[in-house]
Amino acid sequence: MTEQPLVALNDGNAIPQVGLGVWQTPNDVAVEAVKTALEAGYRHVDTAAIYGNEDGVGEGLRAGGVPPGEVFVTTKVWNEDQGYDEALRAAQASLKRLGLEQVDLLLIHWPSPWRGKYLETWKALVQAQKDGLARSIGVSNFEPEHLERIVGETGVVPVLNQIELHPRFQQKAARAANAAHGVRTESWSPLGQGRLLTDPVIANVARKHGVTPAQAIIRWHVDNDLIVIPKSVTPSRIRENFEVFGFRLDADDLAAIAALDDPEGRIGAHPLHAKF
Repeated sequence: MTEQPLVALNDGNAIPQVGLGVWQTPNDVAVEAVKTALEAGYRHVDTAAIYGNEDGVGEGLRAGGVPPGEVFVTTKVWNEDQGYDEALRAAQASLKRLGLEQVDLLLIHWPSPWRGKYLETWKALVQAQKDGLARSIGVSNFEPEHLERIVGETGVVPVLNQIELHPRFQQKAARAANAAHGVRTESWSPLGQGRLLTDPVIANVARKHGVTPAQAIIRWHVDNDLIVIPKSVTPSRIRENFEVFGFRLDADDLAAIAALDDPEGRIGAHPLHAKF
């Protein structure tokens, strides 16, 4: 099995640096994707209540032949379940669907600031961790101002912030704000939803190392000390995305990819403006 780095979290736990994302993956497809990933050596799976596939992820975990407790599982509280009591109920419902007594990481999926509930939701996650529902707790899509508020009002620092991040949207300011709090950054949509796979700069880097464009991009995340969760349901690509530990990008590669950054490169919704 390919060995991969474990990234230390600020609560003493650790997370495998490369995981399988399952966004937009139906339940039945998620079963096989998770099973294939575990067989390939993955030990980290990222899902969410809103994905509608926690049942399938749980079945895939059981079918993968890896002893319980050896796979790092993340799920997320959806926006409509924000609020203290609502978030605790949502966490328990996610565990039931996954068939687990505890997840390794529970996140608030979006701050959804227009609802005015993300602070109470964070307090619920703090309680969920105390109650043993989650080993670690964190956030997703939080802007620096949202981090400042929850940390300032509770004194509890998220272990990570999962944000859109890829070579065309490198989020340097957000990464710096996360790091200032000791919060790890995790990249969602790390391949730019596939739009970067034909970029000539990426192609040149990939060719230089004898790897695929996807592998070059995933390695860029790894070399930037980011946690990364590429999504695929194709067995060959699931395996390919994990085969990134036999090479490193050099300074020229990193400089070339750094030049791709674009402040207008966001693909998903802006956390301050999203109304879902």
